[in-house]
Amino acid sequence: MTAPRRPLDDLLLYRLSRLLSVAGSMVIRLCEGRFGITRREWRLVAVLASRGELSSSELAEHAQLDRARTSKAVGSLVAKQLVSRVVRPGDRRQVRLGLTESGQALYEELFPLVTQINTELLGALSDDDAARLDESLHRLHARAERMVEEAVLPKADRGRRGAGGANPPLKPRKPE
Repeated sequence: MTAPRRPLDDLLLYRLSRLLSVAGSMVIRLCEGRFGITRREWRLVAVLASRGELSSSELAEHAQLDRARTSKAVGSLVAKQLVSRVVRPGDRRQVRLGLTESGQALYEELFPLVTQINTELLGALSDDDAARLDESLHRLHARAERMVEEAVLPKADRGRRGAGGANPPLKPRKPE
């Protein structure tokens, strides 16, 4: 007899993804419908607003995006005149990215609206529950980072059929 299958809804990552999909759709509609930017572009604008000028690599790291996606979104933001590329004097290879006046104005108009959506969503929780959720999310994030550092995971095949054979198993977790 086979064990009963557990529903996908029992998986934390699936539930978080669904929450982001539902609640995040309001942010996407604001970004795309009212402000003409994508969610990814909004993330980069928000990072630049909070951190100031950054290199493309630093921006990708802070936004937790890969460099190719960051580069594409930055190109779009530059074309929309929301982000500027600033070349460092004496070293043309050192390019810093920063918000233009229009980019800063967009951030100042959109951020309170996104904050309002977050506040309304958290309104489903008591203050104590919200504090516990915040602490739990910090702990889960720290655990996820440790798991990524410790895991031996195969790289995606990305079209290289037949190269490498079967994927190796995950490296066992170290006891805490």
